[in-house]
Amino acid sequence: MSAPARTNPNPPHAPRTPPAPHTPLQNASAPGSPRPRTRASTLVALLVTATLLITGCSAQNNSLAEQANAGDNKNYIAGDGSVAEYAPDTRSEPVDVKGELYDGTTVDSDQWVGNVVVLNVWYAACAPCRVEAPMLQTLSTSFAPEGVRFYGINVRDEKPTAEAFERNFGITYPSFGDRDGKLLLSLTSYVPPQAVPTTLVLDRQGRVSARILGIADESTLKTLIADALAEDNPVTPLPSTTARTDDAS
Repeated sequence: MSAPARTNPNPPHAPRTPPAPHTPLQNASAPGSPRPRTRASTLVALLVTATLLITGCSAQNNSLAEQANAGDNKNYIAGDGSVAEYAPDTRSEPVDVKGELYDGTTVDSDQWVGNVVVLNVWYAACAPCRVEAPMLQTLSTSFAPEGVRFYGINVRDEKPTAEAFERNFGITYPSFGDRDGKLLLSLTSYVPPQAVPTTLVLDRQGRVSARILGIADESTLKTLIADALAEDNPVTPLPSTTARTDDAS
């Protein structure tokens, strides 16, 4: 008696189903094509650009706020127009500034003792510097009779560029050329390296009495200068008219 035939459950030579062709992702960009910018990223870029133009200029892309806070821990954001005024008993030593003006004159801060001085850090291509230039000239003229001296500190420009800026805005007070950064280095306790414009007010002893980071507001700067003028300016007492007892008869 023969054994029953076994049935093969898998039919021989069963055809295989070919794999489905690869379908590229719909969001993938073609090789070498730029990725489209989203509306949100475009808006952010525009906001950042506008903020830089309004608040201040920067020679590099470093964070001005981080540099400022690391400099003297005054808790300000560089270039935001913030104001710091220092009480007389909290001020540091007189500044030590010596440099050459664009007209070739050498100026030393020792020559400023007895006068209130305003120092403004600027350069010609800085948009906020151009905004505040007419205001600085106005205050320079109005405070000149009281002996207030204004000086610019130009941190970038060659002489012809700086002089063209001064002619364009009618600036009559002088500026130091400081492309090598020596003057700015001597003021780093108060001026962050990238914070342009910055305005300092020095008291009659040559100490920093106030600082504005970013565009200076005219009324604010005027008040700071007036406050510095009011200090250390005692009124000479009138001679006594009381008769001395040893002269009485």
